[in-house]
Amino acid sequence: MKKVIEFLKKEIMLTVAVLAAIFSLFITPPSLELVKEIDWHTLGTLFMMLCVLEGFKQENIFKPIISFSTKFKTMAALSLFLIFGVFFTSMFVTNDVSLIIFVPLTILLFRGGNKEKYILPVISMENIAAIRGSLLMPFGSPQNLFLYGQSGTSVFNFMLHMSPLCMGSGILLIIFVMILYRKNLKEEIVINSKEVSGVWEKEKRVRRITYLSLFVMILLTIVTRTRFWPVAVLIVIIAIAAVNIKLFTQVDYVLIFTFLCFFIFSSSIAGNPKISVVLQKAVAGHEYWWAIGLSQIISNVPASIVLYPFTENFSGLIYGADTAGLCSLIGSLASVINYRIYVREYPENGFKFIKVFTLISWAFFAIVVIPGFFLSRWKFF
Repeated sequence: MKKVIEFLKKEIMLTVAVLAAIFSLFITPPSLELVKEIDWHTLGTLFMMLCVLEGFKQENIFKPIISFSTKFKTMAALSLFLIFGVFFTSMFVTNDVSLIIFVPLTILLFRGGNKEKYILPVISMENIAAIRGSLLMPFGSPQNLFLYGQSGTSVFNFMLHMSPLCMGSGILLIIFVMILYRKNLKEEIVINSKEVSGVWEKEKRVRRITYLSLFVMILLTIVTRTRFWPVAVLIVIIAIAAVNIKLFTQVDYVLIFTFLCFFIFSSSIAGNPKISVVLQKAVAGHEYWWAIGLSQIISNVPASIVLYPFTENFSGLIYGADTAGLCSLIGSLASVINYRIYVREYPENGFKFIKVFTLISWAFFAIVVIPGFFLSRWKFF
């Protein structure tokens, strides 16, 4: 029991989700209808993505990117590469995975080049890059994956509506980097490439090919909205079991179970007529601000799940959810992951991280929040 309590203290988001699910079952008793309302499609897709991306991490699939990063000779150029590495990879491998790849690499490179003073501002901008880059694609973040699945819109229409936010954020990130190195844009850094790039083991070539092939299949499954997605889940399970069955023990099941609990909570709340009417009146027309505000309490993923049934303006909900992560650490699970990675290396600097992260994120948020609100009037459908 003691271990369970310690685990729940460590996984605050899961604890909140479990308590919310239990509480909601007193509002709307469990039923077969409740089980049917759970979005099993999103859960299955999330499971596939997490399995394959764990394989990417274990087999160092991104070795070419890491090796290439050591070729940059100035801090400004290296920082731009790392930040936009997060920005673009987050579109395809989700924002949290892109941070898992690039934040440790940033710490390693800046340590090796004796530039540790720049670690905090750069990984704070990488956090922004993960949040704002991932919003372009339906599979860039868990909330996008869920909302895209619910919307019924096409991939092209989704990207069209998200592109102004994405492009504007990219330009702003360049400006932020120029401000950081304004005193010396040509400040140099020297790094030993052999220390950071790692190696590809020949005997694991089959695993790398398998994970890449499965990743392509998952993307096609998401884009085509095929009703045969359970077959894709089965293929992923069989293929991974064949090449590396131990990988299943490393998958982030906490995130999947957190999603499940919030689906239960959302379905229960929506299933109660009295609560549903109240929320419908409160949320409808104010989705953008509700998404930003509620995300600061329960994070943007569960906020999206809870608010969706009461939403009339889909644009307001998704724009708000993809902006909420700029306000605080709680606003996005990706930010919490970034914080965890940093404090493992610098346990004494937790407060310093929050201070720098908040300063940079709020500066960015202050610039984009009002344009985002006006863009949210542009209807998806």
